[in-house]
Amino acid sequence: MSKTNSIIAIIEAGIKAEGLRQKAIANNVANLETPGYRRIDVKFEELLAKSLDSSGSVELSKLEPQIYRPRQTPVKSNGNDVTLESEVGAMIKNSLRYTTYIRLLNKRYKQIELAINVGAR
Repeated sequence: MSKTNSIIAIIEAGIKAEGLRQKAIANNVANLETPGYRRIDVKFEELLAKSLDSSGSVELSKLEPQIYRPRQTPVKSNGNDVTLESEVGAMIKNSLRYTTYIRLLNKRYKQIELAINVGAR
């Protein structure tokens, strides 16, 4: 896989992960008062780092974010561990990461377009 394709594959995987994370956050907020509900999150950054650090060839297009239950947050008396404050904070961070990935992808495509236009002269 070329360097350009690798970068685009990483960015696309990040966009996919942030979209999934947004759904997880929305699900957590929807279950804010559901007894026994435990919040969910998305594991992506660790998987990306592990795949980039591995010595073997990694197919970045197959890098999939994973939903998991962190189980490190305090549980309320009804067995629920979702707090609106932490979910709003997660939503803000998620929106910033998503926007960053979109801007990076846009910049990459502009670089490709510039290279094509320079080569066409």
